[in-house]
Amino acid sequence: MIAIQLAPGSAVTEDALWVTQPGGNAVMRIDARNNTPSAPIVTGAAPCASLAAVGDALWVPQCDAGKLSRLSIKGGNVSASMPLPIVTPAGSIAHAVGSIWALTESKGVLSRIDPDINLVVAEAYVAGKPAAVMSGGDALWVTSEDGDLVTRIDPFTNAIVATIKVGPRPGRIVFGEGAVWTLNRGDGSVSRVDAKSNKVTTTIAVSESIAHGDIAVGEGSVWISADGVPITRIDPATNRVVQRFPGTGGGAIVVAHGSVWVSAGPKVTWRLDPKLIAALRPE
Repeated sequence: MIAIQLAPGSAVTEDALWVTQPGGNAVMRIDARNNTPSAPIVTGAAPCASLAAVGDALWVPQCDAGKLSRLSIKGGNVSASMPLPIVTPAGSIAHAVGSIWALTESKGVLSRIDPDINLVVAEAYVAGKPAAVMSGGDALWVTSEDGDLVTRIDPFTNAIVATIKVGPRPGRIVFGEGAVWTLNRGDGSVSRVDAKSNKVTTTIAVSESIAHGDIAVGEGSVWISADGVPITRIDPATNRVVQRFPGTGGGAIVVAHGSVWVSAGPKVTWRLDPKLIAALRPE
């Protein structure tokens, strides 16, 4: 048990996990070797959406302040910031081919930021009400509620490669196990998109109770966490829900450093062995 609350969109570095603090103007580092949280690093305005770690920099979106800040990991301070609207607090930012990418307009704008000059240098246009952006498999993937779509973008050319119809109101999105996975807010299902063919191979009915939760992939499974259902595990070999653990907490989950990290309530994060989770009897 770690005395800090995990939030969705944490960033992973070689030896740590970086998390925002709900209701606070700071981020914190959890040492992956000893599970010890650092002192809060003040960001000047409340972080939102997801963090992105790139080299010695941690990029922190700040929705209410309308800006994107760059935090020096070594210095423990904000080294630069730029005005930038973030389209939704539940959205995300991503890193690909030397750029930071952020959803900046609800009509469907993905902005490309050059981190050397802290300026938007290009835009890609996706379906309206975009919810999340993710980098994986040499592509950027954006979920949009309008049309229930995932848009695949080539980060080298900024070109749209494919638009893919998925489950209703896709929200959070992850890449792993050879596929793209969307957590669909409309019905609490998970859509699996083949990253080679750009086609949905299956949509897995899970539960409406997890619709607004968080999703992660790694260690041979797809993991979902939502309020009141801290862990739901999908086996990608069978595309079936194989475990579900209701209880206190939930709402944020990360797979990193050989572990599953999950929110277990206010100021509590569990770090769990995925093999031990898989060995437990499902509900």
